[in-house]
Amino acid sequence: MSSSDQITTEPITLDEARKLIASGAAVLVDVREQHEWDAGHAPEAVHMPIGELDAAALPTDVQILTTCRSGGRGARAAVALRSAGLPARDLASGMRGWRDAELPLESSDGGPGEVR
Repeated sequence: MSSSDQITTEPITLDEARKLIASGAAVLVDVREQHEWDAGHAPEAVHMPIGELDAAALPTDVQILTTCRSGGRGARAAVALRSAGLPARDLASGMRGWRDAELPLESSDGGPGEVR
């Protein structure tokens, strides 16, 4: 069993996440693949596909909130970042929840976004 198998994270709700992001106390890291990001993402998110997750490239002084389409990859990314010593949690509802809450989405070409 690796050390990351022993680390768990408690997901963060969409409401909690939005408050932390708005206050500057958190950064949203979208770990979906490029085509998913291009189709639609939160305007304030940072894109870092899960296969390219780099804890050293992320800030250490704010909460890291990971997200994917529905939660699975985001949870794995949060565990990996926590095992690297970062304060990370995953967005429980993923980007589907973001979309369902009618929060802003943009595509990489600047138009309205969608979650695939």
